[in-house]
Amino acid sequence: MCGIAGKMFFDRAAHVHDAEVRRMLGSIQHRGPDGEGVHLDGNVGLGHVRLSIVDLAAGHQPMANEDETVWIVFNGEIYNYRELRVRLLAKGHVFRSQSDTEVILHLYEDMGPECVSELRGMFAFAIWDATRQRLMMARDRVGIKPLYYRADAKAFHFASELKAIITDASVSREFNPEALRQFLSFYYVPGADTLLKGIHKLLPGHVLVVEDGKVTHRPYWDLRFTKDRWNQPFGAAVEELHNLLKDTVQGHMVSDVPVGLLLSGGVDSSAILSFAARSAERQLRTFTVGFDGNEVIDERPYAKMAAWRFGTEHYETSISDQDFWEFLPSYVWHMEDPVCEPPAVALHFVSKLARDHVKVLLSGEGGDEAFGGYATYPHMMRLGAWRAGLGPLAKPAAGLATITGRILRDARIERYGAALGRTFSSSYFSRASGPTTFFNQSAGQFCTQSFLEKTAAASPEGFISRLLAQAPGLGRLDQMLYVDTKTWLPDDLLVKADKMTMANSMELRVPLLDHKVLEFAASLRPDFKVRGKETKRILKAAFEKSLPHEVLNRKKAGLPVPYAKWLRYGLRDSLADILLSDRATSRGYFKREEIHRLLEANARGGNYSKEIFSLLVLELWNQRFLDHTADNIDLVLPSKLSPDKRNSQTTTRSELTLYGSRP
Repeated sequence: MCGIAGKMFFDRAAHVHDAEVRRMLGSIQHRGPDGEGVHLDGNVGLGHVRLSIVDLAAGHQPMANEDETVWIVFNGEIYNYRELRVRLLAKGHVFRSQSDTEVILHLYEDMGPECVSELRGMFAFAIWDATRQRLMMARDRVGIKPLYYRADAKAFHFASELKAIITDASVSREFNPEALRQFLSFYYVPGADTLLKGIHKLLPGHVLVVEDGKVTHRPYWDLRFTKDRWNQPFGAAVEELHNLLKDTVQGHMVSDVPVGLLLSGGVDSSAILSFAARSAERQLRTFTVGFDGNEVIDERPYAKMAAWRFGTEHYETSISDQDFWEFLPSYVWHMEDPVCEPPAVALHFVSKLARDHVKVLLSGEGGDEAFGGYATYPHMMRLGAWRAGLGPLAKPAAGLATITGRILRDARIERYGAALGRTFSSSYFSRASGPTTFFNQSAGQFCTQSFLEKTAAASPEGFISRLLAQAPGLGRLDQMLYVDTKTWLPDDLLVKADKMTMANSMELRVPLLDHKVLEFAASLRPDFKVRGKETKRILKAAFEKSLPHEVLNRKKAGLPVPYAKWLRYGLRDSLADILLSDRATSRGYFKREEIHRLLEANARGGNYSKEIFSLLVLELWNQRFLDHTADNIDLVLPSKLSPDKRNSQTTTRSELTLYGSRP
């Protein structure tokens, strides 16, 4: 696991200097503290920082082929590199290392950019082909590893992290208001855009080529839900999945350094543990994080249960509201685009705990997106069935339900009515844009007129509609899984997973997102994954004999950071100091009085923690990336947390609906 960066001038007479590339590498040193290398070739410079995992002695980068005409910088792990290496040796290729990096290099010599189709793993790499004067980049199929790029009339930049690109003084930091509009809808920035105009994410499953002064990119893989479904009984599918995961986890255990596992106490991580414990050469180490206090879900007892079952050496930690608050400036710096993902803070602290014991971690990330683990899936499937059953009566029924809900003051009936009256695209957008649709409902009231005018062309719902159009003829569950694999998974969950672990110089591997596992899951009948209210049916069946009953059947929690409680009580005053400051309100995005109303509504019992956290990380992002205060965030940390006044709080309907009904 590493960090990569580079620059290419389109003018071949220009020269990239060593200092330029090393400055880029300096900003991502946390990704690779074990080594650093630069290759210069006139108008091209490649850089690499190394976290040594495989072939510790000879795996240094940038790496070249035999005659040094092709060079590579690579971030990731290729799990089938040994099989590929045997094939390449038989064809006459000469290897100087045992690394997976060199396998990609020689595979490129044989296949050119098509080499990506042979790779099984997580990766982001760049190859400089001096003979063809071609720079080629690729990103793994689902976006486990990040890769950013920027092109203007003079030069092309790329890096594992956005911050490396902006170390070049020639790169302007221009705010992208349309990306902010997307963030307000989704609570992350989906797709290729970032909040800095002109800097893009290479999309998952894509190849990019810079050649003859042109930048082109194309997909090389997409998740296809086959019409020729798995035609064997459910039991046979369960057995096939069990064997596939066993082989996949075993492949993910390959390492020349110690491997551990992030254990949440849920089905996904416990399932990975059941195989990892058998493959480990020594007693496996597991790590979890929890939270103390009343009314807080604590994952630690379930994690301990799974750790005891499989005989691991188990470690745990906990964090407080003060820990949470003090880490936020670093959270924003590492995440780069604002992302409303408080569990990422918990992931940072458990990764920090793990780095004293191991260098590689396995995680259960991705099981919900592969096997239908979210409660929203059966909910949306029921809505679709009702809508289809009612036919032309669906809209009148929706109106009646909405009115009835308002009369009875039953928010649940009102929500169902509203959802029943929408198209599938619209109703799934409401789900995909987060647990609430606050900024979609209230943008006209909350945002300034100038911001609304700048973002008038942005269409967050249209973004979802275009993705759904790429999955025609599929059932509702498959469409939802497809959209989530293209949005929520790479642009929120996997960003969190990569950035927070790499901030601690840790490699994170996600076996459930191996593309062979995803393709198998996509071949299954929908009822093998979701039946009635039951979610992740086949995955649970595959492990019903090996996992504790309490773990297998517990309600999904997912690192439940009690940040809503912290924002309402202990951190309340400091939030106001930042969000209502002249510095924040002068940016012109939001009306000061509306921010004040939102903070007051939350303090009085309204559930606006997600919106407030989003505004907070956005302001900290502005300070760090636009105000150029990279080394000194002007963040007012509370010397003493506000008193806990929960016993004096009264929740009323009027306070909860200051900005309209909530889903």
